[in-house]
Amino acid sequence: MKKQFILIFFLSLAASALAQNTSMREWQQRALDFNNRGDHNNAVIVLQQGLKQYPGALALEKDLTTSLLLKRDFAAARQSALLLAERPDADEACFQLGGNALKALEEVKECEKLYAKGIKKFPNSGPLHSELGELLWSLKDKRAVTYWEAGIRVDPNYAGNYYNAALYYSKTDLLWRTLLYGEIYVNMESRSERSQAIKKLLWDTYQQQLMKPAAPADTKSTPFEAAVANTFNKASSVLIQGFSSETLTMARTRFVLDWFKKNGERYPFRLFDHHQQLLKAGLFEAYDQWLLGEAENKARFSQWKTDQVETFSKLEAFLFNRVFKLSKYSSFRCTPIYFEDPGRSYPP
Repeated sequence: MKKQFILIFFLSLAASALAQNTSMREWQQRALDFNNRGDHNNAVIVLQQGLKQYPGALALEKDLTTSLLLKRDFAAARQSALLLAERPDADEACFQLGGNALKALEEVKECEKLYAKGIKKFPNSGPLHSELGELLWSLKDKRAVTYWEAGIRVDPNYAGNYYNAALYYSKTDLLWRTLLYGEIYVNMESRSERSQAIKKLLWDTYQQQLMKPAAPADTKSTPFEAAVANTFNKASSVLIQGFSSETLTMARTRFVLDWFKKNGERYPFRLFDHHQQLLKAGLFEAYDQWLLGEAENKARFSQWKTDQVETFSKLEAFLFNRVFKLSKYSSFRCTPIYFEDPGRSYPP
């Protein structure tokens, strides 16, 4: 009996020593492995044990909150996330976790306050602007778009705000915003499932834009949008042949050439620079097939890829071997500087 007690004692010491020698990253990895297997209970247990070794560790606390959300223990996740948001070392993810917990519990007002607090602490956070906008839009609150636009302004390389803004403007008369925001989004997240939906939206919106009757310039449009619309209207005379991906590409090609003759210096715009680079590389037609061809006719697009293997490979190398990025607002090359309404109040 005495020998058995001594063995248990030494095993306990060994287990304790092993735990003390476990790095924080190992605790995180063990929890991640459990979460990946759908065993969220054990993930929570592992992280709680890890926090005994590393009390108050922000990384472990965030992982614990994430695991509680995955476990659907929203009350515990809420408590954990709100404590995280109060910490002086809280990062953007802490406010996102809190938002997820509060949304799950349908505490909308508290969620809005938390996101607003996060944006005050991280005014250049694209994700927080995006998520606050989504929360407001779920309530049909039109302030949503002002947060998406502000998110684009302060964090122009976060794609989510372009996606949300493109969808929002597709329900308005300001269709050029859908076309431009949407195409920027597709170039930023070309491999995502949502990009396929946006490609279809672009195709439908071009048809909708071209079917609109001629009318005086929309007073809601900015000078930049008016210049885009006027240039495209002149270029779209080729559509006398009917509307197809081929004729639309002809119109878009003419648009790019005309734009840089008359407006390129006045309104430098990253997406149009991208178009010009594709034209110079002889890849603009292939790019438009990639962008719009599948939305027009999926079977024909598949056949085109088969027939144009070399061209499509060159296009993929062009698109995917570089990162499509926009410069900061202050450099005068970011979208919203041309779309902002001087009469509208924007979030800080």
